[in-house]
Amino acid sequence: MKTLPPSVSFYRQTPEFTEGTIPAGLTKAHRTKSGVWGRIVVSRGRLLYRVLGSRGGEFTLAAGNPGIVEPGVEHEVEPLGKVRFHVEFYR
Repeated sequence: MKTLPPSVSFYRQTPEFTEGTIPAGLTKAHRTKSGVWGRIVVSRGRLLYRVLGSRGGEFTLAAGNPGIVEPGVEHEVEPLGKVRFHVEFYR
């Protein structure tokens, strides 16, 4: 899993999502804008994070094990049962 570069700064955060409130757009292929990093933070349960394309891979995220979203890289998430998470954005 990648790490956030030291040069980026936090600028906003989504509300907390659950398996029942996760926006449909997050469960389908999408990407952040150029220069925008994401950090998927799970507070309860597990979330499958898929990185699509040539950098492909699957990661199971849980509390204490966040997922890092690189700028412009296509990805999607899938709840693995009951889950609570939010996404932090950095640039």
